Amino acid sequence: MDVCWEEAVRRGDADVMRDLLSRGIDPNARDPHGQTGLMLAAHAGHLAAVQLLVDHGVDLNVTAKFGLSAVMLAVTAGHKEIAQVLARAGADLRLRGTGAPGFAGKTAADLAGARGWNDLAIELAPDKPGMT
Repeated sequence: MDVCWEEAVRRGDADVMRDLLSRGIDPNARDPHGQTGLMLAAHAGHLAAVQLLVDHGVDLNVTAKFGLSAVMLAVTAGHKEIAQVLARAGADLRLRGTGAPGFAGKTAADLAGARGWNDLAIELAPDKPGMT
């Protein structure tokens, strides 16, 4: 992952990100931990950066450590609105975490339920009507 890109994503600087995207930066590039810019922005709570990446068509379903995707990282970090944006954009809600006891076998809905966010858990349920 390009250092300028990673720094812009970590700051949530959508203007710099937009400029780098216009110059051809790979928005799906991974950092040394296997995380994409979307994953970093979702975990950090940078809604504008997440929306920019979604609008740019990034891969919503990349997973890294413990099998966590961007929507799962948003939930674990307490960013409900970002989780909703990602779910509504088409993130795969059937993905399940791996490895760590708090994540193994759990979906984004399970993680939301564990936080007491029952409304979000319902919205993120992988078996809700219309899901395949």
